[in-house]
Amino acid sequence: MPLALEIIGPEKLLLARDVDMVVIPGTEGDLGILPGHSRMITSLRGGLVDIYENDRIIDRFFVSGGFAEVTETQCAVLADSITRQSELDPAKADAALAEATTAFNAVNMADRDAYRVASDRLISAQAMVDCIAASHHHS
Repeated sequence: MPLALEIIGPEKLLLARDVDMVVIPGTEGDLGILPGHSRMITSLRGGLVDIYENDRIIDRFFVSGGFAEVTETQCAVLADSITRQSELDPAKADAALAEATTAFNAVNMADRDAYRVASDRLISAQAMVDCIAASHHHS
């Protein structure tokens, strides 16, 4: 029994297909979702969504955050922003990390909301840079 995976970006449904397993970057760590998984909703951190078929990764997406809704037969990933790993731009990622770092360093620690936003942005930008670095080692 396959898992019906839907990946939804800010503008559109990016992907809808049956898969054997998907690994999503939960805030507490990576989660492998297989058919028959218990129902849950989890928030996502910046990281990779790995799509598996026959025990191998057939597609990878980088998400900057968002959440996933899981049922026994379905996994819907609602991403704040999403890019295929192969389409990530190293220069853009480096620039985003530099901007996020500057913004984070300038934030008033006493303003908890601003601090959290800046911190999330920094973590996500760092995750994107790491993800590009990792993909280049494999090739």
